[in-house]
Amino acid sequence: MLTATRYPVVTADEAAAMINHGDTIGFSGFTPAGAAKEIPTAIARRAKVEHEAGREFKIGVITGASTGDSLDGELARANAVLFRTPYQSNKYLRSAINHGETRFFDMHLSMLPEATRYGSLGKISFAVIEASAVSEGGEITLSTSVGASNTFCNVADRIFVELNEYHSSELKGLHDIYEPKDPPHRREIPVYRCNDRIGSTTLKVDPKKIIGIVKTNRPDEVGGFKETDAITQKIGENVSSFLANEIERGRIPKSFLPIQSGVGNIANAVLGALGKNPSIPPFEMYSEVIQDSVIDLMRSGKLTFGSATSLTLTPAMLEAVYNDLPFFKERILLRPQEISNHPEVVRRLGIISINTAIEVDIWGNVNSTHVMGQNLMNGIGGSGDFTRNAYISIFTCPSTAKGGAISTIVPLVAHLDHSEHSVQVIVTDQGVADLRCKDPVERAREIVDKCSHPDYRDQLSAYFENAKNGHTPQTLGSAFAMHQAFMEKKDMRGVAW
Repeated sequence: MLTATRYPVVTADEAAAMINHGDTIGFSGFTPAGAAKEIPTAIARRAKVEHEAGREFKIGVITGASTGDSLDGELARANAVLFRTPYQSNKYLRSAINHGETRFFDMHLSMLPEATRYGSLGKISFAVIEASAVSEGGEITLSTSVGASNTFCNVADRIFVELNEYHSSELKGLHDIYEPKDPPHRREIPVYRCNDRIGSTTLKVDPKKIIGIVKTNRPDEVGGFKETDAITQKIGENVSSFLANEIERGRIPKSFLPIQSGVGNIANAVLGALGKNPSIPPFEMYSEVIQDSVIDLMRSGKLTFGSATSLTLTPAMLEAVYNDLPFFKERILLRPQEISNHPEVVRRLGIISINTAIEVDIWGNVNSTHVMGQNLMNGIGGSGDFTRNAYISIFTCPSTAKGGAISTIVPLVAHLDHSEHSVQVIVTDQGVADLRCKDPVERAREIVDKCSHPDYRDQLSAYFENAKNGHTPQTLGSAFAMHQAFMEKKDMRGVAW
């Protein structure tokens, strides 16, 4: 733990007082796991005071991915965010972004650290990092995530450490901190198996850069997910059955391949179904996030190792992990997101990627970020890092939304995040569409017949049959008619071509 002599101990308000309007800050956190909490809340308090006095006060906010409410939420409610990248999931920040009050630009998560080093994001004045321990020599033991904390500390002029006593003081050894050199000196990322350790157990910084320690004792703000329902369970079973069949047909090795899975209810259902399928052998994960369902699979022996950048666990599950750390230190590594999401490693290991779509069009293009093509939901996250480079790339979604008023299968996505060239398999509660080595017409028939909801199947088929010309038979004048119908009457059903 921290030895008390080297670094000044300050309050969060004292730290916030050192920050200037217009500063860009790199905050720790990848999901609410390991996110800074005390200092961003204090910055929000200061912003409110400054605004009441008629003075402008906003900061640029860069994190690993989404964070907790005490970071994104507090700053958004205080109107203290000048710009935000690369990913968010807070309803207050989302509202500010969609109303044009806060600048947001989306980024692939693997590309954020190098963009930070290259200077594309401007000068990083401060890094604010949550830690479980700090040595006098500048070795920081991070808490429940790595994200881009190592890069932020390397490029920032000054560092604040939130020393969070809520987290176990025995976390050293859980992390693997490695940062590649930049061109022209870059070499291969030497990860050849999921459990390869290639870096340091601590984040090593110049101790002179640490200008303050803020002591705290606060849990990560990780909420629980909804219980698996009939639809998410069916999606999970469809993914599991498809992969088991791929093993049977010899297109996946019998020893299986590492899994990457997104976060949320569908991801939990998919992992649960993989765990229950006797045709799928024990497997590994090379992913971004380890959530509760992964811990259960580890305890059962179905999941043998998990490499990620974040332990996004509910408080009860995190406590259980801390109570059995020797067991989990042999089975988990937390790496920087530049490594957990690195395309080179994804391609080398043969990852099977499983991510969630908002909507999919009949040609295989995926929208994973915008509702009705306009309003940002969260961001692209790491899905592009994995999808483009996966051995098999899978996207999942329920076949309908809003009680059936929205079909998630549409003639043309209203916003494009993943093109048909990267998307190989679509899975809904209705079935599985394998798009590999199929031309556009074959893909359209596969998706409509196997993945669309029966309420929309004839409607989508009629669109396709009426669009006869071209390699990709598209009718631009009608391509968004279903979206327009929902915008006008809140229901996509009954559209005639």
